[in-house]
Amino acid sequence: MLEMITVWAALESMAARLAAEVATDEEIVSLHALVDGFNGADVGSHMFEYSDVNIRFHQAIISLSRCKMIEEMANGLFVHVRAIRRRTIYERDRAKRSVVDHKDIVEAIEARNGERAERLVREHTLKLREHVDRFVTLD
Repeated sequence: MLEMITVWAALESMAARLAAEVATDEEIVSLHALVDGFNGADVGSHMFEYSDVNIRFHQAIISLSRCKMIEEMANGLFVHVRAIRRRTIYERDRAKRSVVDHKDIVEAIEARNGERAERLVREHTLKLREHVDRFVTLD
């Protein structure tokens, strides 16, 4: 699982860089619809809804890259990564931090700063990897 998350981090971070370069302004606005309705303070009362939106956000980043190979490879991993994201989003204030991270990622893509978007997505996903490594027992 840790290797899958690591590969996902590489794929999605490159997708974020590409999205900053090729996504239309309208497509980037669609990312706002996935993050602007939540804030760190009240996400806990909307956890089920946020869990689904969180998954859609990550899928949208992949899609906006317009790189079919990244999308195909990510889709092969997504069943597993989605399951661990759903399981861990409720733990140790991860949802609150996730909301902040997602807003920063959208801001970087909107600014067409591919390097920053890539770094933020990689760091965001590697936080998941660290959490799983430290706190999740995988059977």
